[in-house]
Amino acid sequence: MRNQLRKKMGGFFSENDDIFQNILSRLPALSFASAACVNKSWYNGCGRILSRPKLVSALSCNPSLHLAVREVVDKVLLEPIWPHFAIAFIGTQFNLQAAHQLITERLGSRTPTVTSAVCGIIGMDACTDELREVKWDFVYPGGPNGMGLNAVEDLDYGIVLAVGFFPGLKFDVIPLLRPKGECQGAMVDKFVMDIREYATTVSGTKDPAGIILFGDQRVDVKAVIAELDYAMPKETVIVGDTNGCFLWNSVDNSQNYWGDQYNFDIVGLVFARDKNKSQDIGEIQFHVAMSTGIIPFGPELRVVSVEDRGAKYSWFTAKMEGGNGTLDAQGLLDDVVEQVEDHLHNLYVGVVKERESSSGSENLELRKYRVFHEVLGGEDGGFVVDGHGIEPNDSFLFYHTDSETAKCSCFNAYKNLGHLKEALSLKNHDGGGGAETSEVFGCVSFSCYRSGERFFGHPKVLTYPFWKNFPGTPLIGAYCLEEIGRETEQLVSQKDEGAESKAIEAMGEKYDDEEECSVRCPMHVYSSVYLLMSYIPPGSPPLEF
Repeated sequence: MRNQLRKKMGGFFSENDDIFQNILSRLPALSFASAACVNKSWYNGCGRILSRPKLVSALSCNPSLHLAVREVVDKVLLEPIWPHFAIAFIGTQFNLQAAHQLITERLGSRTPTVTSAVCGIIGMDACTDELREVKWDFVYPGGPNGMGLNAVEDLDYGIVLAVGFFPGLKFDVIPLLRPKGECQGAMVDKFVMDIREYATTVSGTKDPAGIILFGDQRVDVKAVIAELDYAMPKETVIVGDTNGCFLWNSVDNSQNYWGDQYNFDIVGLVFARDKNKSQDIGEIQFHVAMSTGIIPFGPELRVVSVEDRGAKYSWFTAKMEGGNGTLDAQGLLDDVVEQVEDHLHNLYVGVVKERESSSGSENLELRKYRVFHEVLGGEDGGFVVDGHGIEPNDSFLFYHTDSETAKCSCFNAYKNLGHLKEALSLKNHDGGGGAETSEVFGCVSFSCYRSGERFFGHPKVLTYPFWKNFPGTPLIGAYCLEEIGRETEQLVSQKDEGAESKAIEAMGEKYDDEEECSVRCPMHVYSSVYLLMSYIPPGSPPLEF
């Protein structure tokens, strides 16, 4: 009887395709998945509905973890979708393992999922459909005595969830596995090899389309990020954050938690193009836009001596390039306070590191990258900064935050995203994709936790570049401790002429362009990184602008 009914239903829907499509398109995700299993006709009908890529997202600040997860999952599964991957950012007052388990139970344990505890969330409210930027403040005592959470602990409850359906791509989560007690350096090359092996298996080429990284801020992952930056070709998009706590599960249903025999310094949600994809799927393209809120000043300096001050801080002395005597650190910092116009500034040193590596090459290569350390003060004639890794003879520049530079940079990011919007509009006007249209269908953003309304003086400045250009398009974002953003030729925010002149004037001299171009900077402070996904219909040439 059931088989006869299936045959009748299958025949009915094959003859009334419009009705069939209309009914299926109104089903929630779980019912839609069940419908796809009825028979081949229903499966093909579901495939026509989900012929284009899709990113859905939702945010909830419900203080109950179970209710918050229910609200966001119900929202993202309200429409037809087959989850290819999921990203969840949660408040630190939620239990990370419990949140991850609740999400994977609803989405399926074989859906690659990363759940990360962050300093704030950005997204569309699941109940009101209102765009929200929710940032939880952290309190820094002002010295190398550690940091604490905001005293109002009930503020940092919340979750934002994104689920993606990206036909033509394959996804998996790949960790940097470091047995406890072993150094990280020996595992970096293996991490790169694991990513390339996965990409080769899936796409037939060793280079993935992109990687979203989640790093542990309690360990120094700067060398890992720098190595990936050098090892992967410029076409591979690399973005992400460092926040400190994350959990994940991969395609093979493996889950990894703290307390095992490994340390998990970083994981990458890797996406590679499917070598077996159908020719009529179309093409997903990725674009990275960036903005910054810091400018350099003063001459180039060089480290003389270094000491570790506890688990999180370093002390070092410095001298002028080519000079002999060491600088009076406290006196220099006092001068900075008087000279910098923005009195709410934060001060950083941008240290140039050098590393020999053979990853991706038969010969050892000397690679330079810039890392930032926040300056916490002067002590015993030297500078106290956060983090370790500074070595004698390292060169560095001072940087300070500047809200006007940040506003100009955000506006430039807005203009650059506008160029992408215009290019898509022109392609659609020219009919490059036939009846189908090219579009930006989603965005994942990572922003400094210290930026926001207090820094800019206005709300929702960080979401402005994307949301103003692509209103109504799904957006998920996190406030981070450090932002990972690889500079690409497309959509990199150019310096505002006024801000650039201001930086050059403060430095007293221009950079050596050739030298500066050889120094990479994949990790940032006081920045925002926007990863946009666009869809180009089959038969249409790749987007160029």
